[in-house]
Amino acid sequence: MDLRGALRRTALRRPAVLLVTWPGATGIRLGMEAELRRRGWPVVASPAAADALVVCGSPVAARARWLDDLERAVPRPAVRVTVTEPGHAARPLDEVRERVRARPDTETTPRPTGREPTHHEDRDGHEHHQDHGTHAMPEVAGLPLAERADDRDGLRLDRLHVPLGPALADWPAGLILRCALQGDVVQRAEVEHLPGSDGMPFWAAPWLRAARGERVSRGTAARRRCAAHLDSLGRLLSVVGWADPAARSRRLRDEVLAGPPSARTTAEVRRLATRVGRSRTLRWLLTGLGPLSTTHARERGVSGPALAADGDAHARLRLWLTEIGRAVRDFDDTRPLAPGDMRGPRGALDGDRPPSRALLDILPGLLVGTEFGCARAILASLDPDIDEVAPVPSAGAGHA
Repeated sequence: MDLRGALRRTALRRPAVLLVTWPGATGIRLGMEAELRRRGWPVVASPAAADALVVCGSPVAARARWLDDLERAVPRPAVRVTVTEPGHAARPLDEVRERVRARPDTETTPRPTGREPTHHEDRDGHEHHQDHGTHAMPEVAGLPLAERADDRDGLRLDRLHVPLGPALADWPAGLILRCALQGDVVQRAEVEHLPGSDGMPFWAAPWLRAARGERVSRGTAARRRCAAHLDSLGRLLSVVGWADPAARSRRLRDEVLAGPPSARTTAEVRRLATRVGRSRTLRWLLTGLGPLSTTHARERGVSGPALAADGDAHARLRLWLTEIGRAVRDFDDTRPLAPGDMRGPRGALDGDRPPSRALLDILPGLLVGTEFGCARAILASLDPDIDEVAPVPSAGAGHA
């Protein structure tokens, strides 16, 4: 059996895509994910497993050198396309398919062989090597090298400085989380993000548009809220390894966004929420992670589900499910959204700072002292939207 030939024929039919989203390009990402699902093309988490790198949004050149690193990690000859407008997913993917088909039969870059250094969290395209004697860790955006520090038991252990993002799968677009780890425990965490566009945040757009005098129906806002929580739900379920409901969440998200949902879609949304809410395994996985009381959340300026949940990652998940259920009931409401209604999916949009800014501010404190494997679940249960942190456009600017 010609295994190499079979793999190549599969790649020609369904190229594997590493999808990277720049802040401000949520609408482009959603369109790309829907088109990839329609074609049955796999979306991979590692550049080494990809046939093509697809970038959603317009990268800021001064902060985009890491995209070149990702492209170099894709088996050669690499295919890279950038999509800058929503609703234009088909043509770039057609280009990807044609360029993959045009590649020579043999790759010019050999696959890794033999003994390799230990890699810690390599899904963002950067390798962090450890040989237990010295640390040959390359600097990434000025990241310092590994050092020694006391752990909780007074032992001198290596402290690894690990940058997470901005190109991890199931990760907020543009977020960079710099962690100092001792063993598998987060000792320190710092948050930064790539610069976003000045476009209107996709998920918050209906409320911002209504505040500026546009007529937006309550049903439109309800569908956007429901889809936002389904998007967050899919990310969290994927992070904890429940792939099937995660994919279902994303499919339903796209159906809700496509227009007034059918009775079948509405019923499926309810069934999914019921199934997830009753999962004992999910409760066991998330209970106790990232506890955030209402009092502490309010003191830090947090609003929305993270405030109302008054609890841990599982409590925040249940709040999403509750809001999904409420939103479904309002899908067909044609009354205008009140201009004073500024409660977006992640919280109040009329405060001194966007709700996702508060979520980013509290994130480091929730991560310190947790096991590294739990950090991503805590982050996913907050799911800050970097699009909100970018400047909101002036009246008359384009909207989503």
